[in-house]
Amino acid sequence: MTQLRHLILYDGVCALCNWLARFVLPRDRKDWFRYAPLQGETARGFLRTYGKNPDDLDTFYVIADYETGAPSMLDRDRAALFVLARLGFPWNLAVVFRIIPRFLRRPLYNLVARRRYKWFGKYDSCPLPAQEVRHKFLP
Repeated sequence: MTQLRHLILYDGVCALCNWLARFVLPRDRKDWFRYAPLQGETARGFLRTYGKNPDDLDTFYVIADYETGAPSMLDRDRAALFVLARLGFPWNLAVVFRIIPRFLRRPLYNLVARRRYKWFGKYDSCPLPAQEVRHKFLP
């Protein structure tokens, strides 16, 4: 049976979003994740499929089981908890935050999303990943 993989769609010029990808890469011991910048053709295609504006770069998404005929899209705090749950101990302990209602989690996520460039910085273009992990990044 083929392993199900999940696609992280992230803002390629956001320093915080790039940090997220660099955080997940070494902790993804089961090779669950692939990555695509929101500015790229792969992400734009998925965003259109799910009725999202491909020019709206204010969050990151996870396309769960993206290689199957039944993928699903998660965004914002739900995407973050999904990723952490698959990284194993101790990161999967973050699922306890699911007990906090979304109407409380979402505004906190949105605050960080709105200010991420100011607080964490922005690149002029999407940084290239290291050669040894480049195969995990889709255009």
